[in-house]
Amino acid sequence: MNNFNYLIFASLLLGACAQAPKPAVSSQPEQAVTAAPEPEPIAEVAPVLPNVELSDELLYEYLLTEIANQRGHKALAVEGSADIARRTRDPRLAKRAAQFSLESGDMNKAIDAFRFWQEVEPAATMATRMLSSLLLRGGRLEEARLEFTKVLKADEPDVGKTFLQLYPMMSSYPDKAAVLQLMRGLAASYPEVAEAHLVVAQLAVAASDEMLALNEARQARKLRPEWDTPVALEAQLLRRSAPQQGLELLRRYLSGYPQASQIRLQYARALLEQKQYKAARDEFQQLLRASPDDVDLAFAAALISLQLNDFSGAEAQLRQTLAKGGKGQDGAEYFLGQLSEAKEDEDEALAHYREVKAGEYLFSAQLRMVYLLNKRGKLDEARQHLQQAQATSSQQRVQLLMIEAQLLREALQFSEAYQVLQQGLVKFPHHPELLYEAAMTGEKLGKYDESEKLLRKLIQIKPDHAHAYNALGYSLLERNVRIAEALALVEKALELAPDDLAVMDSVGWAYFRSGKLDESVQMLRRAFAGNPDPEIAAHLGEVLWARGDKAEATKIWQDSLKAHPDNAPLQAVMKRLLP
Repeated sequence: MNNFNYLIFASLLLGACAQAPKPAVSSQPEQAVTAAPEPEPIAEVAPVLPNVELSDELLYEYLLTEIANQRGHKALAVEGSADIARRTRDPRLAKRAAQFSLESGDMNKAIDAFRFWQEVEPAATMATRMLSSLLLRGGRLEEARLEFTKVLKADEPDVGKTFLQLYPMMSSYPDKAAVLQLMRGLAASYPEVAEAHLVVAQLAVAASDEMLALNEARQARKLRPEWDTPVALEAQLLRRSAPQQGLELLRRYLSGYPQASQIRLQYARALLEQKQYKAARDEFQQLLRASPDDVDLAFAAALISLQLNDFSGAEAQLRQTLAKGGKGQDGAEYFLGQLSEAKEDEDEALAHYREVKAGEYLFSAQLRMVYLLNKRGKLDEARQHLQQAQATSSQQRVQLLMIEAQLLREALQFSEAYQVLQQGLVKFPHHPELLYEAAMTGEKLGKYDESEKLLRKLIQIKPDHAHAYNALGYSLLERNVRIAEALALVEKALELAPDDLAVMDSVGWAYFRSGKLDESVQMLRRAFAGNPDPEIAAHLGEVLWARGDKAEATKIWQDSLKAHPDNAPLQAVMKRLLP
């Protein structure tokens, strides 16, 4: 026997008898090799086989490498197969040695093996492609450039497709600027190939060179006016700097190629971004006419109709979505519930919200049900829904607790609200919102020591929480105790939130409690000018009254009382001070 046909046959038998193990992990992670994206099959020229006699020793060595590979002894397989390939210079064995080296994860040995395969079989385009990929992954860009040049030259009649095949491996390279420079060098030899310009544009986007990307996308579009990909990329690049130009580009393309559904979808979304709702809906509806079973398109058209306050159109499209079934059901039910609320049909709204069973709108639907039930005076039923609501995160679980406490406070059931918040703190003892709301509710109940502990814990957890300082300081001021400490607390709050009008009110009140009437009036006037709140009016009036400006104080109170006739703090101060 004078060639290795028997060897190849033996190799196939061995491969059929044992499952190939997974590639070994390299001991040097920075040189680990992963398989490159497989290119489309290329017709290879039949290799020229050497005239080498098969000896028993050579057959034994060959079978040994195959068995070693199958049993996971990668180093032995790599060394043995490389040695046999060098001695025989058989292209098939060189390819096998390259495969073993690639699977071993050793970058340098894999490069050497593919170079040798390329040497003994120059027409093997797969060897060149794999070698170029390995060199790129290893950061050896100049060597990779030479191999990529060979890859492109080997398939010049279809070089555009080859450029597109090179893009995935180049886009994953970490140094975006370097790989962009590499591709620009390769593309320079093919100025009339649209795909070359497009790939440069895509890599330029990744390298944050938007001007180059825009120019290259335009060049690709000029070379292939019918191709939609450069048009889509150019419009995307114009989105921030010149959105109207991007819209016009998409519109012009669609006038010539009206069946380009992906461009029409991009156009519709761009119109939506520019708040051109009617035009966007027209485009979605045109897409829907072409694809009447597309639930997503129907849903999008319905949401735009909602934005346009076209409730009847939105309802028709949402019901159309429901009729088709599928993944849009829950969203359609949720927005039909919203429509029913807008029409003040709460029974129908509740019915739709109850039909939301899963997905991104489930939590919102549950909250809307709680709101409507509470609005109808069904507090117990609303609380039951809150306690049974499906929450997918800790933040949602906290939100449910906060809403339940809020409903109880609105019903003046402060003790029950405090109990809900305390139970929440057992599960989430460091949650800032729970701590703050529990402290505020405890304050309402006169639990001043407990409230202070909660606020001090909150300050410890979040030292920049301005409202915690303000709440603790204001509590002391209202009880007229530890005034110096209260002033320091609210001044710290003002330092953290210098534009917060509620904090200004607290500081002004602290100045009053400290006997600084002029500073108090100045601060309270600032707060009142920004927010004519009745409680700020009560404070400002009381300070003016104490300073002797009783006429101005009376006017501020009376004007505020006209706008807020039921405000208890304002009524209390007027009852206390006015004759």
